[in-house]
Amino acid sequence: MRNPRGHTMLGASLGDCVHVAGVLNFLNLAAEHGYNTSFLGAARTPEELAALVKEHRAEVLAVGYRLDPEAARLLFRRLKAALDGQSVSPVLLFGGTPPVATVAEQEGIFDAVFSGKEDIDEIIAYLRGPSVRPVGASSKTAPYPEDLVGRIQWKEPYPILRHHFGLPSVDETVRGIERIAEAGVLDVISIGPDQNAQACFFHPEEMDRDQDGAGGVAVRTPQDLRRLYEASRRGNFPLMRCYSGTRDVIRFAQVLLDAINNAWAAIPLCWYNVLDRRGPRPLRQSISEARQAIQWHAERGIPVEVNEAHHWSLRDAPDSVAVAAAYLAAYNARQAGVRDYVAQFMFNTPPNTTASMDLGKMLAKLDLMRQLEGDSFRIWREVRAGLASFPVDLGQAKGQLATSTLVSMNLRPHIVHVVGYCEGDHIASAEDVIESCRIARGVIRNCLGGMPDMTKDESVQRRRRELVQDAEVLLQGIEELHKMRSEGVLRQSGRWGSHEQPGPDAFTDASTLALAIEVGLLDAPHLKGNPNACGQVVTAMVGGACVAVDAVTGKRLSERERVGRILDSLAVSRAAGT
Repeated sequence: MRNPRGHTMLGASLGDCVHVAGVLNFLNLAAEHGYNTSFLGAARTPEELAALVKEHRAEVLAVGYRLDPEAARLLFRRLKAALDGQSVSPVLLFGGTPPVATVAEQEGIFDAVFSGKEDIDEIIAYLRGPSVRPVGASSKTAPYPEDLVGRIQWKEPYPILRHHFGLPSVDETVRGIERIAEAGVLDVISIGPDQNAQACFFHPEEMDRDQDGAGGVAVRTPQDLRRLYEASRRGNFPLMRCYSGTRDVIRFAQVLLDAINNAWAAIPLCWYNVLDRRGPRPLRQSISEARQAIQWHAERGIPVEVNEAHHWSLRDAPDSVAVAAAYLAAYNARQAGVRDYVAQFMFNTPPNTTASMDLGKMLAKLDLMRQLEGDSFRIWREVRAGLASFPVDLGQAKGQLATSTLVSMNLRPHIVHVVGYCEGDHIASAEDVIESCRIARGVIRNCLGGMPDMTKDESVQRRRRELVQDAEVLLQGIEELHKMRSEGVLRQSGRWGSHEQPGPDAFTDASTLALAIEVGLLDAPHLKGNPNACGQVVTAMVGGACVAVDAVTGKRLSERERVGRILDSLAVSRAAGT
């Protein structure tokens, strides 16, 4: 279709058909994308429509019909004859039930036929004109935007959808990606490589071959990755991205950029190392290398996600730690020169978090991150359900996916990271991915059609305010820790690691961040027994929120008291000269 801006589109139901909801919905969507639309009513004859097209000098005529397919065939032929008789040639669009749509395609007079099976972005693609492929057309080159920001802006107000995918073998994964791309329901395929690939891509001699395919696809060469990318060059041409790896992160980043045009990088600030036992790197080295990798992508204009905050919540850290970690992640990205920052908000983590406490927590993260936003630092909101929240029962799991999507849509996300509903039972097949995306798309469409704003709830706002204050206390505690290092006290103790002079910025100093983990400012119960962390914090779910509690009394511990206890203990060490 030609550029739609300013085009006149008429719409009506044809013949004896009085069903107009589909036509009206289509006209409303067209109006949102620059058309001048006019609804002509129900049950209009072909001859009437031809005359009105000529009268209005309309470039587009959209007709609907939901009755008998063979009766429709006669009406389509009359419409063609009437338009020929009037010497007008508008772009003709049809929408109806699948059997009638089949007849419309057979008659060959329509430029596009919609049967109701199309996803919303297919319809948007058609309406937006020459930059994208008309429905049913084919192309060997990508007709959709091939970069993250372009894809987001092209599809708005609908968020783009992302889903992880990786079966044990490369061949299986190639076939699955082909099916997913042809289904046209997913905008971003996140390749999930196995742990051998993440840790030992450049060191195959160190791989545990018994673990090949464990946790993802066993990619072993750049050519494997290129095969996955080529499999996606069909259907709606989804973007591709991949985990950052847990070792040789910049070398791996170059491979991903060359092989799959990595849509954006996801790099944890404090993880993928000895802390989570996903790699051998010491904590300080890992943080330094993460910052280098973030800067590497920033220098090339590649968007970056620092997936930090939910790693703490996955290990039952207090919500205050997760909120502060979200700010630290965004801060480090901005300081490294990232322009387009993907902020991931993982809901349902820990799993017993209630919807109101979840929303308050996510809004608090967003409040702190927005302090960093500006012309040179744009935040793109990405929401997802927590993996551990999905029950084994697949029926209930589908309900959880729908519910989590509904709640998270209150953040008005740019990206919805769909989690396969089946993950509590088995790894997602291509068919599972497609079905999960369709569930999410149905929820999203309903939400954008008009839903109450859950963020206005007073319990949500109260939790939001609490967590902003708590996170600020924790961030101030990290700054105080950095100051103590700068004064030379902590550098005298081998227990606290590095002896180098700290940099000027507490939040980007690798040794200060590592030390914050070692002394327990940043802490989680699951880190207990890990020699690289404190692991002393105790948490409990109180009123649907994850909060710190006193290890002895079990009573709720305010963040000011928790941070104060840690800093006081360090001050005692200072006074004692230890």
